[in-house]
Amino acid sequence: MADIEVWSRYFPEFSSNPDEALSRLMSAANLLNLPAGQTIFQPGGNCGNYLLVLAGTVRVQILTPSGREVLLYRVNPGHACILTTSCLLGANDYPAFGITETQVTALAIPAGDFHQAIGQSAFFRAFVFSGFADRLSGVIVRMEELLEGDIDRMLAKALLDSARDGKVDMTHQDLAVAIGSAREVVSRHLKRLEIRQWVKLSRGSLQLINYEALETLARGSQPEAPA
Repeated sequence: MADIEVWSRYFPEFSSNPDEALSRLMSAANLLNLPAGQTIFQPGGNCGNYLLVLAGTVRVQILTPSGREVLLYRVNPGHACILTTSCLLGANDYPAFGITETQVTALAIPAGDFHQAIGQSAFFRAFVFSGFADRLSGVIVRMEELLEGDIDRMLAKALLDSARDGKVDMTHQDLAVAIGSAREVVSRHLKRLEIRQWVKLSRGSLQLINYEALETLARGSQPEAPA
């Protein structure tokens, strides 16, 4: 079970609220510690818990009929999974995969306690629906990007978003999943970026060289390659 110190540290607005229904919800929550690479839900699976991520990242993705993995979104610390919320509210099974990208610590609130709190706590109800609305808009934007199919733009954006001190620790397959493309396609586009001297490729990672050109490309424009 998760004690009050955990709630106070990560969700102080919960622990400071005198709502009795909220207190029962917090008492019912379990603290989970999950290893990287663990599948926590999959298509057709039953949704038994409302999850609040405290640390680490969960990747939510679908598998196309051709076998291609397509990233829908990531669940970061302080957030709940939009598909989990949707499945709980609609009593539906999961339509996608949820996989831990890193070690993950999360609070798991049993479905029964979730529904009871939704019905009895105005604070919790507002918390759930506000988070759901925020995440839904992000998923819609993501779907628009995938439908547009602009590989260069999406790839440049993914590189900039994932870079740490100019380095991107992702394989070509990781990037393919992130932008909803195939590894071979991503490899060809990355090679073109390397020829333009915008990135430098290495095994399992790459270095960003020309940030300005990549930022221009991410905005949807096509910068001139160096002479």
